[in-house]
Amino acid sequence: MMRPALLAFALAALAWVLVVGDLVRRHRPAWHWYLVGYPVAVFRVVVTWRKVAMLNDLAVSRRPSRGLLGDLMVKGDPLRPVAPRFSFPRATRMGLTVIVRLHAGQTPATYLKAADAFVHAWKVHAVRVTSPERGLVLLTATATDPLERPGLATAPAELLSALIGVMESGGAWVMNLRLVPHWLIAGATRSGKSTLLARLITQLAPQRVALVGIDCKGGMELGLFAGRLSALATCRREAVAVLSALVGDMQDRMSVCRSAGVRSIWELPGKLRPVPVVVLVDEIAELYLSDGTRESKAEAEQCSTLLLRLAQLGAALGLHLVVAGQRVGSDLGPGVTALRAQLGGRICHRVNDPGTAEMTLGDLNKDAVAVAQAITAEERGVAVCTGPDGGWSRARSHLTATDEAVATARKYSGMTPELPAIDRALAVLEGDGK
Repeated sequence: MMRPALLAFALAALAWVLVVGDLVRRHRPAWHWYLVGYPVAVFRVVVTWRKVAMLNDLAVSRRPSRGLLGDLMVKGDPLRPVAPRFSFPRATRMGLTVIVRLHAGQTPATYLKAADAFVHAWKVHAVRVTSPERGLVLLTATATDPLERPGLATAPAELLSALIGVMESGGAWVMNLRLVPHWLIAGATRSGKSTLLARLITQLAPQRVALVGIDCKGGMELGLFAGRLSALATCRREAVAVLSALVGDMQDRMSVCRSAGVRSIWELPGKLRPVPVVVLVDEIAELYLSDGTRESKAEAEQCSTLLLRLAQLGAALGLHLVVAGQRVGSDLGPGVTALRAQLGGRICHRVNDPGTAEMTLGDLNKDAVAVAQAITAEERGVAVCTGPDGGWSRARSHLTATDEAVATARKYSGMTPELPAIDRALAVLEGDGK
């Protein structure tokens, strides 16, 4: 009688553990990771380390103390591969880190090639390889894809700072224009680029910031937020007028700073400080493409020169650029390459060609280019972004519905600053058109 009762009790206990464990895994994934996932992952790391090191040329063979004397083997001790020394795996919120000490002559490149081997041996989602200092390699493993079901991250509200989404580390993805003044955003159709721009506008709308839109697709994208935009250019002629007015305003700000003996508007007293301006450019290629006519070429050259001047000189004067496009390549002209060099912040969604990913991230990190090219069509909103420290990470923007973004723009339309110089330039352009 006791054995069936014990068996039933054991099965009931097992079922309870499985059910509770599944609930914890779904609703408290971090708890499940620390209690179950992390110990199992540590066991796999320790058990498989030597074998993975040997199979992927990470181990170094030590020669015996005696070798050959002529053609005669004096001592036949076998060569013994020695795996690199590694630290005990340290738990992170949804993964672990391992510090490896390189053998003499080794480089981190060997570990980069072995990253997939670590993924399969440890049964984790991804392993990222970095080198924090000479002679060391840091292996960062993530147990599951944190961007598959991202939670709502939080970040303190600051002027010119926007909470965009969540990083693959679980932290907040923030675009801080005070730290990184200019940004380049690349992404194919339906990759999440427009959603990111909408998110950025909804985050900046409640702030004392002037938003200027340049959307040469007739204003189809940025026109939705016209109530919160201080100005909107819907064709290249208007873009030239708006950019020219901003460059003129930049000169005025320089004069104010020079008279006050300061190097940026942020050192000016509050009463003298002009309002910051964020210029949002949707589809940068429309500003650079030309139909071959003299007028078209002149407009493209003007846009290139004006954007470059704003990027080079605008950061300290409160003028910021956020440039987006489906296709960003050197074939658009040398002006695009020069502009890219001034846009320190980079965001690359899924793209249709390797050249755009290379143009967006290639001058910063080759590994980031490969990761960006691996983003699939199903991963809408996922991107590779750079940070203030010069590193890069996968991230996903919070889904901001169009209706929500439009409602937010209307709600804060009363906070829209006036930019008289742009209004005058557009009025003159309209008068000339008539």
